[in-house]
Amino acid sequence: MAVQAEPVLVAGLIEVCRATIAENADHLCALDRAIGDGDHGTNMRRGCEAVSAEGESLSSLPFPDAVEKIGLTLVMNVGGAAGPLYGTLLIEIGRELRKSEEKADFSLVLKQAIDAVAKRGRSHAGDKTLLDVLYPVHAALAKRSPLGDVARKAERSADRTAAMKAMRGRAAYLGDRSIGHVDPGASSCALLTTAICRYLGERRPQ
Repeated sequence: MAVQAEPVLVAGLIEVCRATIAENADHLCALDRAIGDGDHGTNMRRGCEAVSAEGESLSSLPFPDAVEKIGLTLVMNVGGAAGPLYGTLLIEIGRELRKSEEKADFSLVLKQAIDAVAKRGRSHAGDKTLLDVLYPVHAALAKRSPLGDVARKAERSADRTAAMKAMRGRAAYLGDRSIGHVDPGASSCALLTTAICRYLGERRPQ
């Protein structure tokens, strides 16, 4: 899947992500109250609103620069672990896209960025984090799966975190009591992935 760096996409992507998190913020907080601080939805909404506030300037940038700056904005505005993790993902994507000059396979770019997130969070697949969505999403993209299938993979992967024992973050202190609850970070990641896939799918020529 080759990257098509279209700066005009930035404003639309920012808005669909902002709207999705705003609509689901209470749900994400409810998930987080079960195994964490209960503020994941609030934190994510604050970060998305901060990005939206810079939407005009971001949409004027080359796509890699916009993605990196969005990542930096999230680091500065999203509390807890989510800010550094989402920020790292986008910062690395932006930097890799810039180096590739639009010639890279996006699945390879994404894999490098996900590995950077894993290193930043000192976590792995199966630890009950957003990585449990990101890695399956990467696998689907690497197989050139349709966007609808990528979105469904993200949603199913988030649901599967309910059966996992948390190994990182505040939820890890609960031990076996974390089992039975969907990870809020995995859920927000799936929601954002689904929103992005839907938006990109709607833009494709029929």
